[in-house]
Amino acid sequence: MGSLCCQAVESILAKALGQDVSQLAAEEKRDVLARLLGRLAHEVRNPLSSLDIHVQLLEEDLAALAPQVREQLTPRLEIIHGELHRLEGIVERFLRLAGPAGVDLEPVEIRKILTHVCELLRPEAKAREIIISTQADEALPPVMADPVRLTQALLNLVINAIQAVERKGRVEVSASVADGRVNVSVSDNGPGIPPEKLASIFDPYFTTKTEGSGLGLWIAQQIVTAHGGSLEARNGPSGGAVLTMRLPLKREGATV
Repeated sequence: MGSLCCQAVESILAKALGQDVSQLAAEEKRDVLARLLGRLAHEVRNPLSSLDIHVQLLEEDLAALAPQVREQLTPRLEIIHGELHRLEGIVERFLRLAGPAGVDLEPVEIRKILTHVCELLRPEAKAREIIISTQADEALPPVMADPVRLTQALLNLVINAIQAVERKGRVEVSASVADGRVNVSVSDNGPGIPPEKLASIFDPYFTTKTEGSGLGLWIAQQIVTAHGGSLEARNGPSGGAVLTMRLPLKREGATV
């Protein structure tokens, strides 16, 4: 499934750009796809705005019509409104996939982010009989980060771990400090990542699981990169996967 998705992405990029992208590095493919999604979202948003304005004008015209005609046309306009809203949601999703345009930095307590994310996902984990635990160094310093973006990235990692375990397992979220970085790791006791797939795990639409879109890890990587950090994946010594966000305590030279 993951291989087919990657081939589909390459085919879309090739048609859109008029060039073969199969030889591009994974990072280059992600950058090209992000730019394409952003461009597509902006192109669609313009006519959507125009449609929304004209629907509002139609509603004003409708007020002047006979009651029987209004009763007949109002449900149809409501359907148009609903579909426009759905399309706007799709556009917003494309813009999110295109990558964070910027991050609003402030001092962030990593321990609070960990606790918040785990509490949000604990009901889903409980329904699957999965235990979520957290472990953090006592002396964790604050990190200059965007709390909303960072929360989104960690949510994606924990959701990925829960989906990998599927049922009756465990997920551990930990944080520590080493070499001027705060390392946030999400480990699970699922099947792990096939060694030959490790290099592809952050590719858009790549997945080895039966559920999920294959975009969660890609989005998480973009967010971490925007913070001047890195996201790494490996298999744990006793099985399962370990994904680690490495965030610099001092963010230097990052472009967002």
